Amino acid sequence: MGTLWHGRFEGGPAEALLAYTVSLPFDRRLAAVDIAGSRAHVRGLGRVGLVSPDEEVAVLAALDQVEAEMAAGTFTYLRTDEDVHTAVERRVTELAGDAGAKLHTGRSRNDQVATDLRLWCKGALLEVADGALALQEVLLDRAEEAGDAYLPGYTHLQRAQPVLLAHHLLAHLWALSRDVDRLFDCRRRLDVSPLGAGALAGTSLPLDPDATSADLGFACRFENSLDATSDRDFVAEVLFCLALLGVHLSRLGEEIVLWSSEEFGFLRLDDAYSTGSSMLPQKKNPDIAELARGKAGRLIGSLAGFLATLKGLPLSYNRDLQEGSEPLFDAVDQVILGLSALGGLVRTATFELDRMRAAADDPAAAAVDLAEHLVRGGTPFRAAHAVVGGLVRTALAGGAPLADLVAAHPDLGPEAAALLHPGVPVANRTSPGGAGPVAVSVQLDRAHQRLATDRDRHGAASA
Repeated sequence: MGTLWHGRFEGGPAEALLAYTVSLPFDRRLAAVDIAGSRAHVRGLGRVGLVSPDEEVAVLAALDQVEAEMAAGTFTYLRTDEDVHTAVERRVTELAGDAGAKLHTGRSRNDQVATDLRLWCKGALLEVADGALALQEVLLDRAEEAGDAYLPGYTHLQRAQPVLLAHHLLAHLWALSRDVDRLFDCRRRLDVSPLGAGALAGTSLPLDPDATSADLGFACRFENSLDATSDRDFVAEVLFCLALLGVHLSRLGEEIVLWSSEEFGFLRLDDAYSTGSSMLPQKKNPDIAELARGKAGRLIGSLAGFLATLKGLPLSYNRDLQEGSEPLFDAVDQVILGLSALGGLVRTATFELDRMRAAADDPAAAAVDLAEHLVRGGTPFRAAHAVVGGLVRTALAGGAPLADLVAAHPDLGPEAAALLHPGVPVANRTSPGGAGPVAVSVQLDRAHQRLATDRDRHGAASA
């Protein structure tokens, strides 16, 4: 068997053409879904009489053998196999003879590749969602372990207000929950079968795209054959979902880098999830967290690059679309690895709770509580803000400790000064969704419910 287009050409392809256009090194991972798509297609051909029952059995048996050879590592790829689709069809034809040569009846590589990519993405998104749910479960476990431990919350990387450690960890959980929701929503949108669209315009043969769509487990078939073969919106959308998830992992990684530094000292890394220095014996480095930051740029670059590829393409299929596969596969791989590595890091890390509390117990971190004390007494907030800001300025200038200044102030006094005692400010965060114990207790229950719901969604989609 020559190339898929050999009948139109007198000679074979140039080595330079093969070297530049080959996609087999990276699209081999589509083998399983390509075989699944080919099974559905040949069953469809059988239903409408384009292959005989015996031919259908022979081709299906050949596909089974190809699958077994690939699983066993005995499948032999040839130099002329420019992609996995060619390799599968070539081997099926070797095994099934003339019946195998009918496998591509009514099908183009254009609708075949689009079908394979959608099938692969459906599985990949579930795998990513599973990893994201697992990291959420780690964060939830650590949040429950944290109990009443607290630390400074930051804005502009400046200490702002004390928050429960559980509240801080759950903030990352909720970001990941949005990622999971996006993954499911993206999966729903790409759940459309392109099989039957042909090269671009369908076929004169009596194919039934609805039946093959159902056979492959798609929610529906395409509506427009031109759109079906040229659409890679779903690849761009998957890349976006992964890029934003990567940004969230990067943000978690950045905090781990900060917290594990001597300057913060909020977290100690487990030996198994940190590295050392080739020169400095004392070092313990947060490489996983740093790579989470670095790989986010890679994911963003893949998204931006593929959008640039798509922006100028006319309908319908163009070979440029091949450039979506490598970044797609890489992005899925990197996110799955990152979720697992960060999950292990967070699960095994030790929180330095005394160091966290000491940093959060700076009386200035309760400044807004003093302002709100004045507000409850009828002072407009802007006026209260100015009063407290003046007291903080005096304390910082060395005039007196803030607690003494507050106790002596005619509009504040000892009752207000008690708001500065260690642990009091975080307990005063009582508003729903806030960082205090009562609100966080409710939040923990809601996090459990959300995880259970998303686990059920994952199970239903995997069934």
